[in-house]
Amino acid sequence: MPETAETPPTARQWLGLVAVALGVALIVVDMTIVNVILAPIIEDLSIGSSEAQWIQESYAITFAALLLVTGRLSDLYGARRIFLLGLAVFGVTSLLAALAPGGGLLILARFVQGVGGAMMLPTSLALLNATFTGRARGQAFAVWGSTIGAAAAVGPLLGGWLADISWRWAFGINIPLVALIVVGVVLHLDASPRTPGRIDGVGAVLSAAGLGLLAFVLIEGRTYGWLLTTEPLEIGGFSWSGGLSPVFVALLMSVLALGVFWRRQTALSRAGDEPLMDVGLFSIRSFRNGNFVTLMVGLGEFGIIAVLPLWLQFALGYSAFEAGLALVALAAGSFVASGASFPMAATVPALAQVRIGLVLEAAGLTALALTASTDSSWWLIALALFVYGIGVGFATAQVTNIVLVDVPERSGGQASGIQSAARELGSALGIALLTTLFFSTLASGMTDRLTRDGVAADEADRLGSMVTDSAGSVIGTLAAEPRTAAAAEAAREAMAVGVQVSGYVCAGLLLLALAATLFMSPGTKGRSDPNRAERRPSSPPSPLRPRAPLRPRARARREQLGRRGRSPGTMMAPCP
Repeated sequence: MPETAETPPTARQWLGLVAVALGVALIVVDMTIVNVILAPIIEDLSIGSSEAQWIQESYAITFAALLLVTGRLSDLYGARRIFLLGLAVFGVTSLLAALAPGGGLLILARFVQGVGGAMMLPTSLALLNATFTGRARGQAFAVWGSTIGAAAAVGPLLGGWLADISWRWAFGINIPLVALIVVGVVLHLDASPRTPGRIDGVGAVLSAAGLGLLAFVLIEGRTYGWLLTTEPLEIGGFSWSGGLSPVFVALLMSVLALGVFWRRQTALSRAGDEPLMDVGLFSIRSFRNGNFVTLMVGLGEFGIIAVLPLWLQFALGYSAFEAGLALVALAAGSFVASGASFPMAATVPALAQVRIGLVLEAAGLTALALTASTDSSWWLIALALFVYGIGVGFATAQVTNIVLVDVPERSGGQASGIQSAARELGSALGIALLTTLFFSTLASGMTDRLTRDGVAADEADRLGSMVTDSAGSVIGTLAAEPRTAAAAEAAREAMAVGVQVSGYVCAGLLLLALAATLFMSPGTKGRSDPNRAERRPSSPPSPLRPRAPLRPRARARREQLGRRGRSPGTMMAPCP
């Protein structure tokens, strides 16, 4: 039977995409910008290292914890409504953070800001999944994915620039942007359909606890120790200073909570009740295997971004702004991929674009590892990051396209929440793995170099620990003193080796993700119709089954949708 012609998106839909992409950019930038502005925050608010650490990590922990819950809320109350509510929360907490008189209020604002971010990311996916179909759908996800890659790179640059003015502007700049995005979403995106149902309160608590604790483990493992406590954990007046690490205990609690959560969701699904997460989604091959690839891509993509600024600033002597400027090459590559994907969408399947992206990412990281040294050329670094950024633009966007292609629209929020959680946990795991590997390489490499040069073992260990504990920021001080100049040079060399090892490991992880794509299907017949799975009958249609009575209603529905400027494929399919 011939397929109906695809309805091209309207200018209104493209403007809606721009608004959603800007919202996603806010989420990602606020994950990376704080790393750059933390020093002036500490100085201005006179806070300690413990409070500074919670300012960094509180946002990411609550963000990861609530992705499944907000995905379900998106289905029940409509993706656009939850996205707008998330924007409101994000704007208010940005204002609180900008005006915070002390560390306590800033930490609280960051915690709640993570709630707003968690409401926006999965709903952004659900909005695009419902608004676009076919070729345009792949193009929309290309813009979405490129925005993530670009925002992750631009965050440090923006932070370095704003740090020279005031760290408060790093949060205050969000407020007018939030207002602009709200206007764009209201004017250019239709209200999302709502699915009757309720939320599983027990499941919500279990998922939030399990994912939040797991995020804490991945983020803080190197700080507090993976098994035994190496640094005291201080929260308010409470201090955990010995015995089993709080990270290890949190891991056990996370495994328990997520295990109970899965069993509960399975039982509710079998009983025909309303689970927070429909485990039946994992029976969809493109969704199941696509989420595994998403996890692997997150592992390989974002870990390197965590260590590159340290090497650029403390080993090569770049300022925070110059280091951020080097990472703009990554953002440029990501946007190039977005532009290239538009003409490719008609001829190159999404799965092929994912594979192209993963190959380019691995090539860029390998090139970065090969050129990393104590005097690496800026243009070689930028070229490697540009190639890497092109890969990010292809892989990040189109793997999302594949994950959601066969998911029925009534479950789009849940599916987007699961995919967002896989991406976030993969990123957190990649950052944990890469930072641990980088600092271990830095400490051992520096100690070995100093020992070979005749420095006593105790002194070499002390200097190595000093550089590692400061994340390399003390290298400039060591270089300024003739007595410790050799230690500074050893640290620079060890940092370069750390970048080399990190680059090769990330490239290897991305090649594993490439191998995993061999087990992926491009979606039903390779087509990007979000309602395809919902319309698929449970048994072959009988040629004798009368269908005429349905035609007038279908025709009227199509005409009604046409008057509203939307393709029939963008709406929820009627229940059989």
